[in-house]
Amino acid sequence: MSGGVGSRLWPLSRTDRPKQFLPLFGGESLFQKTCKRVNHPDFAAPIVIGSNAHRFLIGEQLSELGLEAQSILLEPVGRNTAPPALMAALIAAETDPNALILLLPSDHLIRKEDVFLKAVQQAEEAARAGKIVTFGIQPSEANTGYGYIKVASGSEPVRPVEAFVEKPDQERAEAFLKDGGYVWNAGIFLYAATTMIDAFKQHQPDLYKQIVDVMKTRHGDLDFTRLDQETFEALDNISIDYAIMEKASNVVCAPVAPEWDDLGSWSAIWTVLDKDAQGNSGLGDARFLDSENCLAYAERGLVSVIGLEDVMVIATTDSVLVAHKDKAQDVKTVVEQLKAEGRHEVDRHPRSYRPWGYTERINAGERFSVQSMMIKPSKRLSLQSHLHRAEHWVVVSGTLEITINGETRLLSENQSAYVPLGAQHTLHNPGKIPVRMIEVQSGTYLQEDDIRRHSDTSQTP
Repeated sequence: MSGGVGSRLWPLSRTDRPKQFLPLFGGESLFQKTCKRVNHPDFAAPIVIGSNAHRFLIGEQLSELGLEAQSILLEPVGRNTAPPALMAALIAAETDPNALILLLPSDHLIRKEDVFLKAVQQAEEAARAGKIVTFGIQPSEANTGYGYIKVASGSEPVRPVEAFVEKPDQERAEAFLKDGGYVWNAGIFLYAATTMIDAFKQHQPDLYKQIVDVMKTRHGDLDFTRLDQETFEALDNISIDYAIMEKASNVVCAPVAPEWDDLGSWSAIWTVLDKDAQGNSGLGDARFLDSENCLAYAERGLVSVIGLEDVMVIATTDSVLVAHKDKAQDVKTVVEQLKAEGRHEVDRHPRSYRPWGYTERINAGERFSVQSMMIKPSKRLSLQSHLHRAEHWVVVSGTLEITINGETRLLSENQSAYVPLGAQHTLHNPGKIPVRMIEVQSGTYLQEDDIRRHSDTSQTP
């Protein structure tokens, strides 16, 4: 599952590029680490269920790993975790009703993957016997940010669940830790396809029928599978815990300690990063002087932190966050305020992925916008025109084939072209290496919806 936004990791995590797709860990994202976790002979190709808005990120990051998904199912809107749990079961059941499904959120960090995979292996027998196995993380602290599971006492690798508990206050969290019989609810499950289908039929019959109807609307689009938006929007927004886990009698738990973290804030990111002798962590070009236990992230350029303690400095190309680590949870409040003001920094990352590559904003002002573009080898943009803007193109590297009003020619490094307002045009990379170029737009209206497409045979930007 690769939905969610991760607003407490703003300004890096945004609606169009949330935390699971951020390459913060050795150049890989949490989504990629999740895919690699199950890239194993014991697992089939993954079924990815994610947001329609993230489809090109999903495809790009799978391609970077050289992996191919069994299916990439796009949700038109978010409807929590219950629908994906059943949709995955319905897809798997089409080929094998007894297939086992490991339902994994894509935004978790698991540092001891061998420990986790061993727990999955030990839980397989219970899942094949008709149990729904939830994996509980043995707590390392009295954390109030997670739900808890009360597990029956014993030493068996899989044990009965006695209760699901909502996120507690500090006093209850400390009592749970002292008790020793409670684990964090990680939202990771193992079950047979037919087991989950039967659970929905029994405990959520109306939702089951709605989701079956949704799945009947599946249709292909490039490498993705789409669902009818109106039918999907009618689904209840409900978690798998509320829908099934708290009602079913066949739920068991596999306690495990794989050094897991859902990395819900910048302070959580700091805890898992390498640190210098003073406890400082830097990502990108970061420098520390007379500072302790600080985090600095520089997406581009240099960030210097001097004489501070327990401070986070997160600098992207268009926004900077400075906060005390104790206030890490309050980043979400700032995001809500910015959203209420209609600020684009909440939703739009400067880099926007397309099936042919990406664009990245450089600068913008009244009547102009400048962006860099990368076009993958053999990829082509659709034939299009604009009513309110002209464009200038400059090739930085690679060879670009351009067509303007029916005239086709090649541009190489340092060559440029002008596209008049209203001219029909397209771009194509005929070469073996990516084309990198600069586009300057000028005109009275520079929004993305000023576009007329004149061909439906090419890929859509």
